[in-house]
Amino acid sequence: MPAIFSRANDALAINPPNGSEELSVNGSDWLWAVTAIYVFSFIAFFGLSFVARSGEKIFHYLFTIALLVGSITYFAQASDLGYTVISEVNSSPSLALTRQIFWPKYVNWVVSFPAVITAIGLLSGVPWATIIYNIFLSWTWVISYLVSAFTISNYKWGFYAFGTVSWLLLAFSTFAAGATAKRVGVARDHTLLSGWVNLLWLLYPIAFGLTDGGNRIGVTPGFIFFGILDVLLVPVLAIAFIFLARTWDYTQLNLAFTRYGRVHNAGQFPEKAAAAPAATPAVTA
Repeated sequence: MPAIFSRANDALAINPPNGSEELSVNGSDWLWAVTAIYVFSFIAFFGLSFVARSGEKIFHYLFTIALLVGSITYFAQASDLGYTVISEVNSSPSLALTRQIFWPKYVNWVVSFPAVITAIGLLSGVPWATIIYNIFLSWTWVISYLVSAFTISNYKWGFYAFGTVSWLLLAFSTFAAGATAKRVGVARDHTLLSGWVNLLWLLYPIAFGLTDGGNRIGVTPGFIFFGILDVLLVPVLAIAFIFLARTWDYTQLNLAFTRYGRVHNAGQFPEKAAAAPAATPAVTA
């Protein structure tokens, strides 16, 4: 009977790891657990998008995409796929230490960070130009860290610095949106959500410096660090958004969408308006 229910993780046997610092079986088990969280959350949000009121599905759509991409990238990493072996900077020439660098996590951030930024931006009521500006800052941040991770000399810290400056600009921009959120009546919720996001974002530069940047902790501890951050940033934040959105006035937030697009007055839907009956001409004797 135990043989029926036992299921060994043979991902590393099928896709063997490589490098001095490599993914362990326990690390793969952890990544499968994170994958399960993402997949379950994706299915839940995809289902909720069918019961959400018409015109009020924007947050469902944003987080559904982020959760789907997160499911794919964590599946790849749990399977020990999508990595390159890179020489560690400042390692002893006699040791010639190498490390597995997994690029799927950067793909995840390229999608999830803009989804989070767009959700917070729509809630705060900032212009689309500000949202696009913040999205490009997040891409600059992630791509700079990606290049840093694949640089095998101390010049990697130059890319790390550029990416960290992008994060600082992004954090300032999201906090500055609080004044706009106050005007549309969601200051408390915006402060809570943006504060949560920026608290987690504060830890990403630290995690990178310890893992793909400085090689101070191994691949498995690094995945535990990033896995916790990613789960708190996307699945947990998505649940918080949907829970708090129950009290938001989508008309006041200018978030109501019809088949004609985003409208300022969500209370009147042209497609629902009945045609007015034609006036009957008066008959004179």
